[in-house]
Amino acid sequence: MAAGGFRRYIAAMQNPIDPRYPEMRRRRFRPIPVRMLVPNVITLLAICAGLTAIRLSTEGRMELAVAAIVFAAVLDGVDGRVARLMKGQSRFGAELDSLADFVNFGVAPGLILYFWQLHDLSNVGWIAAMTFAVSGGLRLARFNATMDDPNKPPFAANYFTGVPAPAGAITVLLPIYLGFLDLPRPPATLTAAYTLAIAVLMVSRLPVFSGKAMRWRVEPEMVLPVFVGVVFFIALLIGYPWHILSIGSVLYLASLPLGWKSYRDQKLALDARMAKEAEAAASEPAASFPPPPTAPDAERPARLN
Repeated sequence: MAAGGFRRYIAAMQNPIDPRYPEMRRRRFRPIPVRMLVPNVITLLAICAGLTAIRLSTEGRMELAVAAIVFAAVLDGVDGRVARLMKGQSRFGAELDSLADFVNFGVAPGLILYFWQLHDLSNVGWIAAMTFAVSGGLRLARFNATMDDPNKPPFAANYFTGVPAPAGAITVLLPIYLGFLDLPRPPATLTAAYTLAIAVLMVSRLPVFSGKAMRWRVEPEMVLPVFVGVVFFIALLIGYPWHILSIGSVLYLASLPLGWKSYRDQKLALDARMAKEAEAAASEPAASFPPPPTAPDAERPARLN
């Protein structure tokens, strides 16, 4: 390198934003639109709710801890829809949402159950809580890995594989809801078995109806009744939270066989249709092509001597 070029290189390194050397300017990142930030802020609020639930459970304030988990579940259902409405989806937001789901619906419910009753079983209770948390993480990892699976049948988009993490977190807290209703507290061994059962449902291959692919439309004359119904449900949830959560958890668990049956019926119908199409294709006669015409002897070129 020439002496003049070397001196310019040293000067550029000492002053990387020197306008005389545009190739040495520092990279400037483009500003991020606000519509990309709003869903991520909602997700961060959900993480704060989950972490606060863990702290409240360590302090023995179980009602507030469970309420924080429910609030996190509501935010989890909101952030994705807000991102789609505002066209603010991003890979960063998807990864952040997965982290939030693991904390809010895997770690936090397991710790709440442990501090509420499972600690009575010592190591056995901790294993049950830890198994639920790990199952939540595995469930989310499988969901992310198979999200864009091209081998899925078309109707599979309307089903989850296994109980989703938010629903698993809400249903696994059913023993606590019943305890808040002044019912006799179940034995710790039964609570541990129930926790493990929900963990198994989360990592299972059970088809669970999601409803995401359905296009919900409301007739104009039904708009006001729908608004009244939503307000009425929210009022019931605020006035009788543990009754509503208990009934909702039981109904959700009871509906799981219906989702499995619906998936099986659609799969059998698809298999039957594909078998019929294959049979029809095999029964069709193969197309026969006439042999190529042969040139007459008169048109053949003379053999070279």
